[in-house]
Amino acid sequence: MSALILVPPIALTILVLVVWVLSRATGALSFKRKGERGALDKPYAGGENIAKHRVQVDYGQFFPFAFFFTILHVVTLIVATSPGHSIESLAIGGIYVLGALLGLFILFRR
Repeated sequence: MSALILVPPIALTILVLVVWVLSRATGALSFKRKGERGALDKPYAGGENIAKHRVQVDYGQFFPFAFFFTILHVVTLIVATSPGHSIESLAIGGIYVLGALLGLFILFRR
């Protein structure tokens, strides 16, 4: 019976049920405000009227770095898990590294 709890789907189901029960139990104990919430429902903007002007965040400069970071992790995973004793895996790892270097040069071109 104890080995059955180590099966990942069963362990996940048990964990989700325990968390759900704890969430319900502590939710019943939590403080609930009655009536009008007022400013608690509005976003905090440091005293400014948020409806007057909205801030639009630009992630245009972030996405190339995030994309390269993802590609670099894939290259590291491929190179680290390829067997070192075959020449084919060494060639595939080299191709991945060259692709990452090419991506780095394209990312930082001016």
